[in-house]
Amino acid sequence: MCGSLQEIPHLMTTRRDQLREDVHFRILRLLQANPKLSQRDLARAVGVSNGGIHYVLSALLGKGPIKLGNFTAAEDKRRHAYVLTGKGTVAKASLTKRFLARKMEENEAIKVETEDVCAEIDADQAAGEKA
Repeated sequence: MCGSLQEIPHLMTTRRDQLREDVHFRILRLLQANPKLSQRDLARAVGVSNGGIHYVLSALLGKGPIKLGNFTAAEDKRRHAYVLTGKGTVAKASLTKRFLARKMEENEAIKVETEDVCAEIDADQAAGEKA
């Protein structure tokens, strides 16, 4: 089951922390696949505003998971590539494990709720047939 996901402690205390971590995970994942994404395209893909993506990228640049590289062949020298550093690759792996653990937990909760709703439907139909 995806490595050692069961060993990951649930350290996040708020939904806000989870959302922030999900945004960081998605950004690192997208940048690893395509470092030449513009801030606008990255914001659109992650689902945040252009200002929000600028804020997050600045924070990630400051903390070290990504670094800025220039397009050497680009005509517009203002364009940059956001490249994951070694620290970024490690951070992405950790974020990926926590993301998967959360999503698997959410999936399990959805399964339980779906089974409960199906049981209610069956009970309601049986009660309707008796009436």
